[in-house]
Amino acid sequence: MPSAQRVFIAGAGPVGLVAAANLVRNGVPVTVLEAGSELSQESRASTFHPPTLDMLEELGAAKQLIAQGLIAPQFQYRSRADGVLAQFDFGAIADATQHPYRVQCEQSKLTQILYGALRDNACFRLQFGSRVLDVAEYGDGVHVSVDEGGQLKTHSGRFLIGADGARSEVRRSLSIEFAGFTWPERFLVVSTPFDFHAAIPDLVAVNYVVADAARWHFLLQIPCLWRIMFPIAENESDELALSHEFAQTLMASIVPGVTRYNIAHLTLYRVHQRVAKTFRRGRAFLIGDAAHINNPLGGMGMNGGIHDAMNLTSGLAAVWHGKKSEAELDRFERERRLVTLEYIEQQSIANKRNLESAAPDFRRTLQHIAADPRRTHEYLLRVSMITSLARAQELGREE
Repeated sequence: MPSAQRVFIAGAGPVGLVAAANLVRNGVPVTVLEAGSELSQESRASTFHPPTLDMLEELGAAKQLIAQGLIAPQFQYRSRADGVLAQFDFGAIADATQHPYRVQCEQSKLTQILYGALRDNACFRLQFGSRVLDVAEYGDGVHVSVDEGGQLKTHSGRFLIGADGARSEVRRSLSIEFAGFTWPERFLVVSTPFDFHAAIPDLVAVNYVVADAARWHFLLQIPCLWRIMFPIAENESDELALSHEFAQTLMASIVPGVTRYNIAHLTLYRVHQRVAKTFRRGRAFLIGDAAHINNPLGGMGMNGGIHDAMNLTSGLAAVWHGKKSEAELDRFERERRLVTLEYIEQQSIANKRNLESAAPDFRRTLQHIAADPRRTHEYLLRVSMITSLARAQELGREE
């Protein structure tokens, strides 16, 4: 296949490889350009929502991911003083998904699964050590300038997909503004093998613990570890936050009487809410963190990126094969950017503010939702991101 007919993808993370997998299964030749020397082993995102699992089923990746992960059919809201405030079970939306549960699994497991399935396919190439530097459109294609181990090379393809993360070189080269803000606090994630199930009655794998006298935290189980997320105030230094003694102080608030934990990892990061001013410029597109970033509460970042990837590449494959005109690609911007603004950004901001609130209103609202099957169904459709996908389809039909 001539290089000029290929689709180039910047970034071999989960979003980039999902885009590649969907194109390849539709017979479209793909070259993935990855700046790193190998697939990233960082855990980062670890929640896969029900509709995302449905999409991965289409790609033949869901079964392996589920086998390597931890199935989480329920999640809870809790307080330190009162224990469980409300529990929700994804079984209530079994009518809307093939996978009525979350899977907790490091995102690096998905990239390995996808790469293993793609690597011997004649339509697929992956070049490590290849950082995209610049993009220029010409006629019916794009020129992609790439730093390949210190050598500047230019490749020509039909389209380029930027899936190269929050610091996207594709977005920078296209001069697309990344509008939004950065939260003043940072998030600290403490990883530990401590058995919280043995210490906390009725605990499930996903638990949001709302603020009371102490700061809120998020208690999430993945295979072999628990990850606990705490907010770090603006006046608390990075050095303090990353000290084991400070982490032990935070952890001591979780289980009464337990003051020392085996801490496997500490990760501190800044938290942003940003959306690119456009997800498309000509024959170049942005998906995943290159297009939008949000706080991690609710697990919408990677999942939203995978939804971007499936949406865009389904349209690209139809255009590539001549089944649809290039006007079909306008739907991607209309559907995915608007639903990001309307749903993903607003929901993730609301998730954070709800955890921060010590007022009883949110707690009462949760309990009322949990007591009403109709409201529970609607709520679970929303937090699982099924509602956002339905809204994207609606936006695509609007002119």
